[in-house]
Amino acid sequence: MGEPRRLLLIFFLSTLLIAYSNANVEEIQKDTEEGDEEGKVGGQKALGVTYDARSLIINGKRELLFSGAIHYPRSTPDMWPDLIKKAKQGGINTIETYVFWNGHEPVEGQYNFEGEFDLVKFIKLIHEHKLYAVVRVGPFIQAEWNHGGLPYWLREVPGIIFRSDNEPFKKHMKRFVTLIVDKLKQEKLFAPQGGPIILAQIENEYNTIQRAFREKGDSYVQWAGKLALSLNANVPWIMCKQRDAPDPIINTCNGRHCGDTFYGPNKRNKPALWTENWTAQYRVFGDPPSQRSAEDLAYSVARFFSKNGSMVNYYMYYGGTNFGRTSASFTTTRYYDEGPLDEFGLQREPKWGHLKDVHRALSLCKRALFWGAPTTLKLGPDQQAIVWQQPGTSACAAFLANNNTRLAQHVNFRGQDIRLPARSISVLPDCKTVVFNTQLVTAQHNSRNFVRSEIANKNFNWEMYREVPPVGLGFQFDVPRELFHLTKDTTDYAWYTTSLKLGRRDLPMKKNVSPVLRVASLGHGLHAYVNGEYAGSAHGSKVEKSFVFQRAVSLKEGENHIALLGYLVGLPDSGAYMEKRFAGPRSITILGLNTGTLDISQNGWGHQVGIDGEKKKLFTEEGSKSVQWTKPDQGGPLTWYKGYFDAPEGDNPVAIVMTGMGKGMVWINGRSIGRYWNNYLSPLKKPTQSEYHIPRAYLKPKNLIVLLEEEEGNPKDVHIVTVNRDTICSAVSEIHPPSPRLFETKNGTLQPQVNDLKPRAELICPGKKQIVAVEFASYGDPFGACGAYFIGNCTAPESKQVVEKYCLGKPSCQIPLDSIHFSDQNGACTHLRKTLAVQVKCA
Repeated sequence: MGEPRRLLLIFFLSTLLIAYSNANVEEIQKDTEEGDEEGKVGGQKALGVTYDARSLIINGKRELLFSGAIHYPRSTPDMWPDLIKKAKQGGINTIETYVFWNGHEPVEGQYNFEGEFDLVKFIKLIHEHKLYAVVRVGPFIQAEWNHGGLPYWLREVPGIIFRSDNEPFKKHMKRFVTLIVDKLKQEKLFAPQGGPIILAQIENEYNTIQRAFREKGDSYVQWAGKLALSLNANVPWIMCKQRDAPDPIINTCNGRHCGDTFYGPNKRNKPALWTENWTAQYRVFGDPPSQRSAEDLAYSVARFFSKNGSMVNYYMYYGGTNFGRTSASFTTTRYYDEGPLDEFGLQREPKWGHLKDVHRALSLCKRALFWGAPTTLKLGPDQQAIVWQQPGTSACAAFLANNNTRLAQHVNFRGQDIRLPARSISVLPDCKTVVFNTQLVTAQHNSRNFVRSEIANKNFNWEMYREVPPVGLGFQFDVPRELFHLTKDTTDYAWYTTSLKLGRRDLPMKKNVSPVLRVASLGHGLHAYVNGEYAGSAHGSKVEKSFVFQRAVSLKEGENHIALLGYLVGLPDSGAYMEKRFAGPRSITILGLNTGTLDISQNGWGHQVGIDGEKKKLFTEEGSKSVQWTKPDQGGPLTWYKGYFDAPEGDNPVAIVMTGMGKGMVWINGRSIGRYWNNYLSPLKKPTQSEYHIPRAYLKPKNLIVLLEEEEGNPKDVHIVTVNRDTICSAVSEIHPPSPRLFETKNGTLQPQVNDLKPRAELICPGKKQIVAVEFASYGDPFGACGAYFIGNCTAPESKQVVEKYCLGKPSCQIPLDSIHFSDQNGACTHLRKTLAVQVKCA
């Protein structure tokens, strides 16, 4: 069936359930305020959440849902109110979060709902901000979170098979999911109780592994659905990327372009919901930068809503920080920093502002989207219009799309000549007025600055303590034990030790020949010592965890001691049979001996979980007193560094820049801010992450900092910085449409809120700051990006003076794009449509 006919059929079936049977068109069109009456559905309960093919119906009213993912453990509780507030200011009306089982039940039967794991407090804050909440209970969540959210102890339950029709797994899953839902019900947090939670999710992207379990996968899906419904949360349940989600559970889409890739709800009475619109791509150590443009995001959202979508959730709206050891295998400590709110909670522009504008533009279309029927019109080879119109009324909204990825096109729509930039969608809330184009950004831009703190780096002195590899652990086992089972997710590290006696005739006779130690490992990495001397390290990657370590080593006649420090970089977070993943050394041999290759895999191995400094808690004030610290040398493996710094000036976010370091972990006043890995370079020959967030909540007037350096880094260039986005910019051309923020709907009619709708550059300083300098201004054909603009072939000489006149000393300003203000261009570029690019500094 063609797309237009399919949409019409869906709409027709849905409207049988709603207002046309209870109210006539005139009643729907009564004089109402925007966003209040236009979504109301007759015959619906005052409290509760239902749905039909068009949308969710919340407390008797339809809603277009713009949701932002914010995970409570990836920030500190003092940050939550500001993050939620900024999301709401960005046009978000819903906050989504996973529930983190291994954070809440790290030890079987011992629960943690405090601090950053205070789920109830987080949901209540969402409610206080008058937003909806989506709770993805899982309990498997993936989320690039350690073990996909499943607690380690679950691996050791006899006979367990994760995420299958397996009685041990189902028993523990049912117990935890019931615990969470009951806790939320007791606090009256579900919508029918007057709370903010409108949707709940069971399982997570199960279709990707379902076939691995054959019929046990199919029956597990049905069981999980029945479990969810049995909990009587009285809100709709969803399953993301689950084609066979059992009724009445809604199957939803995850991806970058669900407007084109989603196969649709599996029943015609279910709405089209998008649970993960990826704002960039999470990064693992060794990755180059990950980006997704604001224009592409806006295009995807407009596309989805034009094709019957009614909810989008940005994954992530705020990614935050993987503190401590909470990240999954090889995942960086910084998470989705490229979201609309960056890791530090600062607005990333233009992504934040451009998405705010698409939310506004779509909200102006609500009446037509809720009560209209769609028609698709072909406007050109790669151009189309999707028009939503309510029969017999003036309610109409149009989405004009140019799918040509290279060239702008002009189209004729209802007698108007409208220019559509390449791969863009224009939104016309009244089918006449372009209020938004996904490719033309009217929102401001900004650039992030890391400013060295004068106070924090003053008198910053380091001391060191070096670990010594253990000797004499004995032969506890014939072979090295598996690393996940050995560490039990209590540490990243475990020692493997053995010894062997060599005679003079065993050793190479030639001076230019040395024995080679070879270790084949299942992951993730290791450091090797031979007779107390550091022999080197090796590691796998996110793509290939296994690796082979090979280094020439110095062996001696008599007793030789070998110590291997195996390490992990998080537990796996995805895939079938996660409980059967393994890590650590599996084959250990010595090559180059006169007597041939010697396999010492079964030589007898001693084991020690964790390293000495962890057990002594050197990262705490009290623990640091248990060893003798010395002045630092040029750096060496397995070295602890200790120092003190004063809290940085101001109230901007704080970070530490790990210049010169290799791999390890950072603690501030005893709290780990996560793993660092500066010497694992991307293909661009740069670290994947160099700056690491220190939450202000972790700081005191004087602060203890402890580094564990595994390799041979030197902390002399490590320093503390504050973070701001005080460099703000705007780049607006004469062809830009007016901002959708300049329009409103009254009595069902689109109206401008101002008389002058000509393009203008708008700048707003963050916080209570004001514009103190104009760093760049050009009216002509400038090029570049915020933080790196350049003058093109022509520019008005007085550009900077005009901008200074409008902006200097003000917290915000608007600069009209009017040639009368930028008059003298010496006749240059008269054939071009002009662009005004501005960069200013706030303070």
